Amino acid sequence: MNNKISNPKPNLPTGMALNDKDIIMSLLTCLKEMEKNYVYALEEASNELLYNKYKDNFLAIIQMQRDVYETMFRLGFYELEAQDKTKISEKYNMLNQEYSSLQ
Repeated sequence: MNNKISNPKPNLPTGMALNDKDIIMSLLTCLKEMEKNYVYALEEASNELLYNKYKDNFLAIIQMQRDVYETMFRLGFYELEAQDKTKISEKYNMLNQEYSSLQ
C-alpha cells in the first residue's frame, strides 16, 4: 500500500538556471526566516503601538508562508505520508503523558 499523498510533479529544467521550484523554495525559506525574526522583534518591543505593528506583520507573514507551502504542495513539490491511526494515537498518548507529568 502506498502511503504517499502528493500531486504530480511538473517537468522542471535542469542545469544552472533557476527553475520554478528553486524560486518558490527560496521564497518559502525567506518567509520562514522573516517569521523567526519577527518573533524576536515581538519579544523585544517595549512600545505597545510598535508591538501591534510587528504582530500584524507577523500574522501576515505566517499566512503568506502557509499559502506558499500549500501552493508548493499543489504543484507537487512536497509529499506527505499518510499515517496509521494507531501510530497517531500512540504519539498522542505519549505526548499527553508528558504534558500531564509537567503539571
